[in-house]
Amino acid sequence: MKYNRLTREQFEELHQEFINFLASQSIDKAEWDQIKKEKPELAEKELDVFSDLIWEGVLQRAKYLEHFSKNHIFLFESFENHIESIVLKSMHPEIDFLTKDGLQWFGANLFTDAIEIRIGKKEFAEERNLSLFDLIKQGAYLSDGKMYQQIQSVLNSNT
Repeated sequence: MKYNRLTREQFEELHQEFINFLASQSIDKAEWDQIKKEKPELAEKELDVFSDLIWEGVLQRAKYLEHFSKNHIFLFESFENHIESIVLKSMHPEIDFLTKDGLQWFGANLFTDAIEIRIGKKEFAEERNLSLFDLIKQGAYLSDGKMYQQIQSVLNSNT
């Protein structure tokens, strides 16, 4: 298995897609029920293959990721061979970006000395999608990229 198996909730959300996946292998409901009962290891393998297919599709389309922690905000834009980052760090350790008050403080202090901004670029050391998946396992999530683009735009206008 290349990625993680989808959760029960994710499988429930993707119920129709899973039915289509099984149908593409000429497996109907009756046969699936029989496989689960008589060949559970094969059923497990099918779940893993489906999970990998879903993750691969999601990661292939992924462009922006975000990760918030108490004192840092990590914003990423991914490309084919590399990833670019904007890392925002509160210089005031008592500020918590995981709270509403912390985010309001962030907005008011973004381009002051209270926030350290670092920009980075890193070539993918391994396959792109695996690198993105590693970020997700560390707490990042897919985003629409609006925050990244807004901050990038302001940074570019100041240079």
